[in-house]
Amino acid sequence: MWERGKPISQPEGNDPLNDLDRKLREAREPEKKRRVSVRPAGSDNRASSMAFRVGSELVSALLVGVGIGWLLDEWLGTKPWLMVVFFFLGSAAGIYNVYRAVNGMSMTPGMGRTSDPDNDDGSSS
Repeated sequence: MWERGKPISQPEGNDPLNDLDRKLREAREPEKKRRVSVRPAGSDNRASSMAFRVGSELVSALLVGVGIGWLLDEWLGTKPWLMVVFFFLGSAAGIYNVYRAVNGMSMTPGMGRTSDPDNDDGSSS
């Protein structure tokens, strides 16, 4: 019977929290077996994805620069000068994008480093 201030007692062999814990452990066992790997998780994926990103940043910036230069040359009749100028501008933009990607600057909002939480003025460190 229930009395004021005393918890309701459960039968000894039927503890719902122990049953839930046992069921969760049984459910997680197949997942643990699937996770076993010879290599550390993500070791090759990070390096290859960074290499792909660096290459695509350089190539896309060069293509955009040369494309804009070529279009302006066709429109203004200044062949090949604007294409050469925009080639160098595109290569500079590509190198800057690679620099930002390698240093992790593009990972935060505003393309800058994270601000110091102790600094009240909100400027980046």
